[in-house]
Amino acid sequence: MFGISGEHLLILGIVLLIFGPRRLPELGNTLGKAIKNFKDAVSGVEEAKFKRLNTPDPVSQISENETGKS
Repeated sequence: MFGISGEHLLILGIVLLIFGPRRLPELGNTLGKAIKNFKDAVSGVEEAKFKRLNTPDPVSQISENETGKS
């Protein structure tokens, strides 16, 4: 139904034994926040890459202006 196999149940059992039932929700919350921060950081890098490609390079504009004045 949900694609849960014996391997998934074994991993869930091991995690439950290691962390215990009280820390499991805290662990899930922390993991969710980490994934959200990672996605935000990746999208920020992509936005910066697009902004850098779309904005003209000031160094090339200066060199073009200097060559045009000579």
